[in-house]
Order: sequence, then structure tokens, then C-alpha cells
Amino acid sequence: METSKIKVTLSLLAAIVLASIANTVVSVAAQALGASPEVIQGLTPQAYVFLTAVGTVVAAAAWALIRRKAARPNALLRKLVPIVVAVSLLPDLPLFGIPGASPLGVVGLMLMHVVVAAIAVPIFQKVLPLPADKPQNAAIPA
Repeated sequence: METSKIKVTLSLLAAIVLASIANTVVSVAAQALGASPEVIQGLTPQAYVFLTAVGTVVAAAAWALIRRKAARPNALLRKLVPIVVAVSLLPDLPLFGIPGASPLGVVGLMLMHVVVAAIAVPIFQKVLPLPADKPQNAAIPA
């Protein structure tokens, strides 16, 4: 299942740009509702655009590796993607305890993780389609 490197690169850039735009909307909404980017620094463009890019590139690399190596890539990614998104939220939880941190700002920051996945996964599915499951090895006679 060969995919052009240029197509993958352009799609990866598209995912980063689209997710960054969507995260800008989330950040602006959170700030309009009282969240302070001085307190929750992840709401600043320099933070969320950089982290969106890094997260998307790492996710694409993992997707490509699973696509190439896993016997059941569809089943694995159906389980792994929600787990990874959930785990990515854990570092944001302590922000609820920071003085002056708006709970809506923290929720907005957490929503950004979901936004990136919601944009990146369909792009990965299109540009790096998953192969059918590999056949299981038959029982080896003794």
C-alpha cells in the first residue's frame, strides 16, 4: 500500500493547519468566557500551534508504523486512539488547581486535544489507509 511522500507531507501540513485554526477558535472562545492565557499558557498561539504540530507529527509516525507492522491495524488503532487522547488530557488536570485558572479555560485546553485527533485521524485514514488484517498463523503441528 504505497502512498506518495509528497501527498503524506501535504496532508500532514493540512492537518496541522486545520487543527491549529480550530484550536484558535477554541482558545478565543475560552478567553471570551474568561480564561486567561497568562494563567493557562496553553491557550497562547505559540504554545498550541507548536504542540499541535508536534502531536500531529508523532501521531502520523505512530499511525504509519502501526499501518506497516501491526497484524490488525484497524482494531489496534480503534483502541489506541481514544486511549492516547485520554492520556494526553492527564497533564492538563493539575491546571484546575492553579489560582486564577478558569475551569472553562482548562476544559478548552483539553478540548484542543480532542480537536486535533478529530481532524488528524480522518486525514490519516485518507492518506495512510489501513490494510486489511494479516492472516493469523495456523497452528503449527508438533
